[in-house]
Amino acid sequence: MDDEKVFQEEEDTQKDKYLTFSLGEEVYGIDIKVVIEIIGIQKITVVPEVPEYVRGIINLRGKIIPVVDMRLRFKRDFREYTDRTCIVVIEVNGVLIGLIVDGVSEVLDITEKNVVPPPDLKASQNKYIRGIGKTEEGVVLLLDWMKLFSEDDQEMFDEMNADTAENREAAE
Repeated sequence: MDDEKVFQEEEDTQKDKYLTFSLGEEVYGIDIKVVIEIIGIQKITVVPEVPEYVRGIINLRGKIIPVVDMRLRFKRDFREYTDRTCIVVIEVNGVLIGLIVDGVSEVLDITEKNVVPPPDLKASQNKYIRGIGKTEEGVVLLLDWMKLFSEDDQEMFDEMNADTAENREAAE
């Protein structure tokens, strides 16, 4: 019984916490519970025949991770990477994916009472927004990480990971 209570308390420490990052002037938030780590931009190996927003793969301590430029994912103009550009590594359905963002801000605590539904603008990007978080500094667009990538994307990321795992095994 005590173990269950400890587990609930540990889980609650991540509740309502969002890693915030910028894309241009907008501030986005993603559930801290799916964030694995934040790394600086590094060499990206281009993979043929993938959607434009999938920039390629990186080798992170022996793990091959597909990276997605969030600007391109949201149909924005590409912007050259700078020293502020980061890769936010998240885990979605057991697959690691790197999200390339203009810059990481901070972890914010945004309770449900400060989250309102997104406006119904019929914009394609709007389907990725779970809610609008109200903060003292303004608003944060809270991403629905489960909807960021389609089933086809998920399959492609799985294949990219499987291909590289098979290649590593064959090399050994």
